[in-house]
Amino acid sequence: MNTTANRLALMLVTTMLYAASSQAADPAASEIPVAKDLTAVIALQGLPCGQVVSVSQQGENDYVASCEDGHRYRVFVNADGRVVVEKK
Repeated sequence: MNTTANRLALMLVTTMLYAASSQAADPAASEIPVAKDLTAVIALQGLPCGQVVSVSQQGENDYVASCEDGHRYRVFVNADGRVVVEKK
């Protein structure tokens, strides 16, 4: 994956985290923007998903996304600041 796509994915995850923290008072409302951002990040990695239908936050900058097609991915930012998507 090229550097531009890595930067875009990192920017999307950062945006996702700010959106989630700004809507922390209503967990149901905050899941929708996060799911959309994770859908975009997974698609940028070229992985099959369709659309993220549920999200589970594992920690700061660490999510497990369940896709409509049954795939599950862990999306997180590693120690080098890169966005990583791992199949679960």
